[in-house]
Amino acid sequence: MRRDRARGALWAFGYLAIRHLLEFVILFARSDGAKETELLTLRHEVAMLRHQVKRQSFDPADRAILAALSRMLPRSRWNVFGVTPATLLAWHRRLVSRRWTYPHRRPGRPKVDEETTALVIRLAKENPRWGYRRIQGELMKLGVRLAASTIARILFEHHLGSAPRHSGATWRQSLRAQASHIVATDFFTVDTVLFHRLYVLFFIELGRRMMWITGVTPYPNTAWVTQQARNVARDLDDAGVDPKFLIRDRDTKYVASFDEICRSEGARILKTPFRTPNANAYAERFVRTIRSECLDHLLVVNAGHLERILHSYAKHYNTYRPHQGISQQVPVPTLLSSMLTAIPRRPSHAHRQQVRRRDRLGGLIHEYELAA
Repeated sequence: MRRDRARGALWAFGYLAIRHLLEFVILFARSDGAKETELLTLRHEVAMLRHQVKRQSFDPADRAILAALSRMLPRSRWNVFGVTPATLLAWHRRLVSRRWTYPHRRPGRPKVDEETTALVIRLAKENPRWGYRRIQGELMKLGVRLAASTIARILFEHHLGSAPRHSGATWRQSLRAQASHIVATDFFTVDTVLFHRLYVLFFIELGRRMMWITGVTPYPNTAWVTQQARNVARDLDDAGVDPKFLIRDRDTKYVASFDEICRSEGARILKTPFRTPNANAYAERFVRTIRSECLDHLLVVNAGHLERILHSYAKHYNTYRPHQGISQQVPVPTLLSSMLTAIPRRPSHAHRQQVRRRDRLGGLIHEYELAA
């Protein structure tokens, strides 16, 4: 059966070939008058078909063929194409423009490469509490400079979201000029698993955002508060900080001996007005930071456990965490990070070096740095 079909197809192909060959022979044998008569007949049939079709549609291949054939006929004979001469010229110009159009870079900022995008996504996924401004600071520490709007766009495109920016405190402008000589202090409380309340006293220097957590106690009495003042005085002196002002609220835990030790170090006591936490905005912001990044995600067993947690976080806060208030720098950069920052790098290739991650507090906090 298959052989019969193959033979039939072969005979059909041979028949068509012989038929077209005979047509070519007859065409060459015809006179010019007969050819002209056939052309007139075909033109008349085409004109009849055009009257029946309201609008003709041309594929790109049809346009290319007609545009090429138009260059082989004089313009006086273009009426055979069924379109206006302007249309044929437009098709031809389009073909020429495609032939000689070279690729060019689109205007605007260059596209962020895939490695940088992957690094932004990695930081966002590994640290869900970070917003785009926090990620920008971490990238600057790694030698990668990206605009905050670019980071927010990358997060939006990958459906990761971005934390909203919050306005600063009302005292920021007035304190900025003398921030390097101002120290703020405050208490905050932490409740243990068994509902025992612990009090934490901390100090923060406003110029470089250096922070000291002096101690933890369930009973902040006069002797304990006075001893913490002595301890922080030594720490400030070791860090080279010369405080001119000390900002504190009107809590009764700040006894007279505490103020006297601070005055002996040359600091003037500035008490905030009643019920105005914004007057001590830097200290209040630090309490919010340490709670949102650390304490709200841990269960504290006792005072010793809390001291270990605060000690680890204080090291992270002072030596690894970038801060918006000091141009995304860290308060006390380590020697390795200082050396890597001083080396000039191209922004698009700096992060191609190995990025090393260090975990603190059981992986709750991640720190990133370039390998030496």
